Amino acid sequence: MKNEQSMELNNESSFTGFILLGFSDQPQLELLLFMLLPIFYLFTIVGNTTIIFLSQLDPRLHTPMYFFLSNLSFLDLCYTTSIVPQLLVNLWGPDKSISYVGCASQLYISLALGSTECILLGMMAYDRYAAVCQPLHYMIIMHPRICNQMAAISWLSGFFNSLIQTTLTLHVPLCGKNRIDHFLCEVPPLLKLACVDTTINEAELFVVSVLFLLVPISFILVSYGRIVWTVLHMKSESGQRKVFWTCGSHLVVVSLFYGTAIYAYLQPTNSYSQDQGKFISLFYTVITPMINPLIYTLRNKDVKGAIKKALHMES
Repeated sequence: MKNEQSMELNNESSFTGFILLGFSDQPQLELLLFMLLPIFYLFTIVGNTTIIFLSQLDPRLHTPMYFFLSNLSFLDLCYTTSIVPQLLVNLWGPDKSISYVGCASQLYISLALGSTECILLGMMAYDRYAAVCQPLHYMIIMHPRICNQMAAISWLSGFFNSLIQTTLTLHVPLCGKNRIDHFLCEVPPLLKLACVDTTINEAELFVVSVLFLLVPISFILVSYGRIVWTVLHMKSESGQRKVFWTCGSHLVVVSLFYGTAIYAYLQPTNSYSQDQGKFISLFYTVITPMINPLIYTLRNKDVKGAIKKALHMES
């Protein structure tokens, strides 16, 4: 018994990193992902960079809506970059290792950016509520100084939450276990490696997930309930269509992001399906950041005008 305990302690003390198993049990899927991910990543970079560039370049886009949208695009760029390069390295060859520092960094950065997006999407819903339901006071409610403060709250709260979650997760004893059945360092699969009872960690994660997922999405739904009520009383059909299209784009993004994040974090770890969890994580870490620019800019006259103006300036 003492020999087994000493072996566990030796394993734990010599522990230097993790093995990200990813999709190693499905080599054909690995090959397919290795071919598709660079394309998805390129589209993510081009789409989100374009939104950031146009929001700064065109005066017509110097509005609270595009201020928050450029924040979201920058966030998505950083979020995907914190995950995809490492994933491509793991898909390339048999070496699927990641250092302890690399895993901790990925966990902290990705969780911080994901938490920030939870709050930022709620801020964007409030902006749409103010624009539709309080149009006469909109520029007062959404003054640039207030927008900056709202964005700062989103970023600071996200990184502060991640600091707490990362610290608590990495302090859980693993007893030499280092094989993560996932393609990235995330809280649920890391807790499954623990050699001690993680009930307190799971309860704390559940409470924080409620604060960062259910509270914002409830606020978003209430805001859009007020927006729908206001729009239905509009006399202009063209005005109704414009509002429904603009707000509809945001609701699609909200549904994609919160739906997958709620599945990943608002369930007990012991009922967490690793295979399903991988595909869900793949969706909100790779697919959602790629399609967000398309959802927000499709049939958007302001953005199309800004693109034409930028192309005309270059020519």
